[in-house]
Amino acid sequence: MTALYVGLGCRRGCPLEVLDALLRQALQANGLQPSAVRGIATLAAKADEPALLQLAERHGLALQPFDALQLQPFEAQLSHRSSITYSHTGCWGVAESAALALAWQVEGQASLVLTRQVLGPATLALARGR
Repeated sequence: MTALYVGLGCRRGCPLEVLDALLRQALQANGLQPSAVRGIATLAAKADEPALLQLAERHGLALQPFDALQLQPFEAQLSHRSSITYSHTGCWGVAESAALALAWQVEGQASLVLTRQVLGPATLALARGR
C-alpha cells in the first residue's frame, strides 16, 4: 500500500467536522484507504489551529508544520497558485505544498496523488513519496 501524506489549509476557526469530512471524501472518492495516511502537514502559521490538531489526533498522527520557505521548492508542482494565499502566507498554495513537503521529508521524493480539493473554509491535497 502506497503511503499517503495529507496537506491541509484552512481559515481560522474552521470546524473539525469540515476537515474530517474533506479528508474522508477525498479518500473515498479516489478509492484510497484511511490506513494509508502516514502524516498530516500544514503551514507553520496554522500549527496551533485547534481543528487541525484535533484531526491529527483523531487519526493518531502528528501535525507537521512547515514554514513558507520550506514550501517554496514545491511551487513548480502545484496545480493551483493563489496570489491571495501568497500575500498572506509567503507560499503559493498551502495544501499541495504541505503534502509534497511532508512526502519529501519522509521519503526523499514527492508527487501529488490528489490536487487541491476545497470544502468551505478548508483545502486538502494528497501526496505520495514513491
